Order: sequence, then C-alpha cells, then structure tokens
Amino acid sequence: MSETSCRHFNGYKPCSKNLVCARGACGFYESVQTRILVVHLEALGAVLRSTSLIPAIRRKYPKAQITWVTKSPAHHLLQGLDIDRVLGIGQEDLLRLEALQFDVGLIVDKSLVAAGLLMRTQIDKVFGFKANSAGAIVPANSEARDLWELGLSDHKKFFVNVKSEQQLVHESMALGPYARDEYQAQFTYMEMSQVAQRRHAWSPMGREIIGINTGCSAVLPYKKMSVQGQRELIQEIIKDPRFRGMPVVLLGGPEDSERNEAIGRGLPVFQSPTTKGIRDGMISVGACSLVFSGDSLGMHMAIALKKWVVAWFGPTCQQEIDLYSRGAKVLTKAACSPCWKRFCDKPLMCYDQLDFADVGNALARGLVDTPAVPQPVLEFSDGPSVLSDRISW
Repeated sequence: MSETSCRHFNGYKPCSKNLVCARGACGFYESVQTRILVVHLEALGAVLRSTSLIPAIRRKYPKAQITWVTKSPAHHLLQGLDIDRVLGIGQEDLLRLEALQFDVGLIVDKSLVAAGLLMRTQIDKVFGFKANSAGAIVPANSEARDLWELGLSDHKKFFVNVKSEQQLVHESMALGPYARDEYQAQFTYMEMSQVAQRRHAWSPMGREIIGINTGCSAVLPYKKMSVQGQRELIQEIIKDPRFRGMPVVLLGGPEDSERNEAIGRGLPVFQSPTTKGIRDGMISVGACSLVFSGDSLGMHMAIALKKWVVAWFGPTCQQEIDLYSRGAKVLTKAACSPCWKRFCDKPLMCYDQLDFADVGNALARGLVDTPAVPQPVLEFSDGPSVLSDRISW
C-alpha cells in the first residue's frame, strides 16, 4: 500500500527517492504534520532573498510539507531547494492549488494578486498580509504590522529602520527568533561543471575573476549606472595594480545585451551570456570571485552563492540588504538618497556620485578579507533512483 501521507507522495508515480512507492519498501518515508503554503510572487531578487525563510520554516515546523507559489520565471530560482512543490499562477496551477488544503499560509507579497490566491485556497492560519473587504492590503497577524507600517512611511523606511528585509519578513511570518539564515541556492552537478568550465574559459591561469553586474529591473532604472560610468569604473579597475591580470566579466540578463556590448566596446573584458535564462546567469555569477552590482537580482545571486559582493546604493535602502559579512556597501554621495523614485530629472544622478576609489578599495578587501566559505558538497543518494546529483551550499 502506498504511503499517501508521506511528504514526498505525488499521487501518480514514485518520487525521486525510490523506485517504488509502497509501505515497507521505502526508507525515505517522512510524515507530514503541517502543510504550509508560501506565496511570494515577485520581484526576482526578493523571491531569491526570501529563500532564507526556508531554514526557519523547517525549525518551527519540522515535519512540514512546503508548497511555494510564485510567478515565472522566479520558479527557476527555487530549483532544487528544500521545497516540496512549486506552483505558478497559470490556470492549471491554480486548479492544483484549489485541490490542496493547508494548515499555515505565509503570504510575503503585499499585493491583491497574492491576496486573491488566498480566496482560492483552504488555509487554517495566515501570516503576513491579506486584503480586507475593501481591497486594502492589511497585516494578517500582529507580527506583520511593523513591516506593513514601514511600507507606509518613507521616513521610517529610509531613516528609522535598521533591520534587513530578511529579518523584517521573518518576523512578519512569526517564525521565532531571527537567526540570520542565509539565502538558499543549489546547483546540479551539471551546472557546477558549467561553472568550472566558464571559470577556466575566463581565467585559464586561475586568477580571481571580477564580475560587474551592469543592469537592474525596469521598475527602478536608476539602480544601474550609466554606460559611460560603467566604462570609467572598469578602466579604473583594469589599471589598478591590485587587480593586475584579473579578468573582468560583464554580467546581466537579456535586457542588458546591447548595453553590455556598449560598455565593453574596446575594453579587455569578457561578455557573459545574457540570453540563456536565469539558471545560466547564476552559473556566470558562480564562476566569478568578486561581484560589483547595484541593488538588483545579480546582487542577490552573488549573495546567495556566497561571493564577495560590493553593492552600491543610490535610490534604495542599503540597511535592508545583508551581505552576511562577505562584502561592502558603497553609497552614493547624493544628498537625496534614498528616494525609491522611478523617475528623476536631477542634472547630476545618484549613480554619477559614486567614489570609484571606494569601489576599488571594497573590491580589494575581497582579495584578503573573504571569510572561509564551506566548499560545495556533492550529495549522493544511496539508491539508483536519484534523478540528478546536487551541489549545495
């Protein structure tokens, strides 16, 4: 008889842990005490950051089955993590969601879309955010009120708050004492092989590789430097004797392809692939040793992969970002920062008020101050049914 109460049971075929789903014939049975729904739809960097909730969820609910709902392509960031089911918001996945019952809902997004998903589910207890009868987003529990109020006051968000976004969300979900859990990221064996290949292609002599993440989402376009600013910074890095012989690689997504070509024109830099998807972008970041970036998905990838990160901040709040003692922050000298503005008409932009000497010094620190990071561990199954070996941090 099949173990329908097992955490890994999917109802139509054996899971990846064994060739047969039958009571007494599988040593991987895990009972489920709490069925949890996590809703975090966007943005990409924020979804990746929220993977830091997974260890805390497992601590509070040690026998939990976790279902995570997100928007494409964020589901690629959750690949291989300690999540039992990942669903999107397409019609078929919404039908799947309606068939499920949950004990706990952790709703990270403050949005009507996320609140609407709650109306299609059966959940006993909700933490985070929901909508009231008037369609206003409100806290679902008392612990979420601080984060809710923070979003309603620029003064509190910009100048009063000193907590990282991870801590704020953790506390909102009532997950117990905050333990500064890291982002969760995992490569397959094949992806780790691609990381090594890319590293060798960019640095055959084994020198440290400096990644420059050039772009950001279109929502806050001022989180990226100008083309000319990027070129000037790269020229400063190349001529700095501290980085002599170190390859410089331009990182980015499909929206950065033409821009990266313009940035790198005539400069001795490598262009990373930008059109092969999020997982390939993570591979490029994984091949780098140091990463310079604005407050964007590339920065979050570098944090997740435990790189030395030099992050610059202009329109956004630096205190909300935790580099986990593996990096440094460079702040614009613009007096109006932070502002979170989507449009700006100032003659001198915040990204033009960065001190390149500060950037160089912060990168150089990564050559000597990077704390020891555990080496990736290859996880093997005891049986022949494992679908792919995994590399995790």
